[in-house]
Amino acid sequence: MVAAGPTSIDIAEPDIVNRAEVEAVVRNASSSFFWAMRILPRQKREAIFAVYAFCRDVDDIADEEAPLMEKRAGLNRWRTEIDALFTGRALHHPLARALADPIRLYDLQRVDFDAVIDGMEMDAGAPIFAPPQAELDLYCDRVACAVGRLCVHIFGEPNARGRKVADALGRALQLTNILRDVQEDADRGRLYLPKELLDHHGIAVHSAPAITGHPAYPALWRDLALQADHAFARAKQALADCNYRKMRPARIMMEVYRRDFDRMRALSDADLVDPAISKRLVSKGEKLLIALRYAVL
Repeated sequence: MVAAGPTSIDIAEPDIVNRAEVEAVVRNASSSFFWAMRILPRQKREAIFAVYAFCRDVDDIADEEAPLMEKRAGLNRWRTEIDALFTGRALHHPLARALADPIRLYDLQRVDFDAVIDGMEMDAGAPIFAPPQAELDLYCDRVACAVGRLCVHIFGEPNARGRKVADALGRALQLTNILRDVQEDADRGRLYLPKELLDHHGIAVHSAPAITGHPAYPALWRDLALQADHAFARAKQALADCNYRKMRPARIMMEVYRRDFDRMRALSDADLVDPAISKRLVSKGEKLLIALRYAVL
């Protein structure tokens, strides 16, 4: 059940310093997201950037080289800030202050902010290693679909149609990230490939870096890619039911990631294990051209 939106947040408009800090976080962290959202009107763009900056900050907390207790303390500070946002109490984090107006203007839901933090907490602890499919699904919902649900409220589709896009596209994008970064994640002791697929292909690994060297790895990779392919198809259908112009940023993100995904699937089995796989995918210039094309439609 989705929590009710805030009814009384009495916090001043973020100042120029907060807005500049938020935009710097987005520009430095994600060129595809930055240019996809640049086509929005200023108020919506600033709202989306504030949401992204929050997500980036909690992700950095989960990924930093620090003791688990320190990571949890950082995430709990964000839980306190989110609680303050929805109860009208004083805020301390500049990125939290930047979220005040978006929450009020676009009825952003607390349950989705909490879900993002819950997802980062999954990453903050012991490395995720061959999770059951249900746990992988939950992880994708928390770290990607919940972000999408916040975004579609800002885009202007805060309804069942928008939620379908958020849930399908969020899953497609997160699975694409997982498929792209298998070796990079493995080097950090993480393995997001589901246990059921490992068992199906007879792969028993006790060390994440060993996964790409297994003879059955390419077949397993392509099976997980089918899940992403189905998610992209659901997202495309869901977008067709939404207002075209309102959802242009979602279409840009889908096209960028879909190109990445299709190019990975076209690789040979031998090339799938290349740790530099991401360097041969959609370039920054190509992402910009995609964004510009949608900006004039």
